[in-house]
Amino acid sequence: MDRHLSAICQSPLFRGIQPDEVEAMLRCLDARQRTYAKGSTVFHAGSATTCMGLVLEGAVRLENVDYWGNRTIRASAGPGQTFAEVYACEPGLPLDVNVVAAADATVLLMDVGKITTLCSSNCAFHATLIRNLLGAVAQRAYTLTRKIEHVSKRTTRAKLLSYLSDQARSADSPRFAIPYDRQELADYLSVERSAMCAELSRMRKDGIIDYQRNQFELMQRSPL
Repeated sequence: MDRHLSAICQSPLFRGIQPDEVEAMLRCLDARQRTYAKGSTVFHAGSATTCMGLVLEGAVRLENVDYWGNRTIRASAGPGQTFAEVYACEPGLPLDVNVVAAADATVLLMDVGKITTLCSSNCAFHATLIRNLLGAVAQRAYTLTRKIEHVSKRTTRAKLLSYLSDQARSADSPRFAIPYDRQELADYLSVERSAMCAELSRMRKDGIIDYQRNQFELMQRSPL
């Protein structure tokens, strides 16, 4: 875990807490490092957990798979980002998603019950950690709200523009990378992959966007 300490300290979850204090808190939180191969499941839908995760390397996806095997991606998390915090805060609430390694991933699992309850060591920065956890839960709620905004658009082009605009805003640049390949992006936006790829090509031809794999650039020309 030592080689990941810098990444852990830079996570919003531990914002405002010094590295030596983070090490002590990880022991209090019964933190456990786990490694998952791409495609393997971290948490299964239908199960309950008291642990939240922090991605140290790689990435994970939160995804639904329906009775017929159709996949919908709800969200993704990369290095420094947390996942499953909402479910861990309410252990009686079973997961309605699978958490799957989107690439070979190393994650840190922490017992949320030991975050929300003051520990016997009376860590001075425990209150800061609780505030940061509330921030992580709020960020997750915001992320899901933004997805609803994207998928509620009437056309595939409108869904793409809504999502790509958000990504540019987050990157504070018209050039940015997205965390999905084409199939994953289609699953995230709840559209058919071939139709989405055709629409991306038309948007490039119309001078609205340019792209190479998962690297995108929004052009100045109005999409309307």
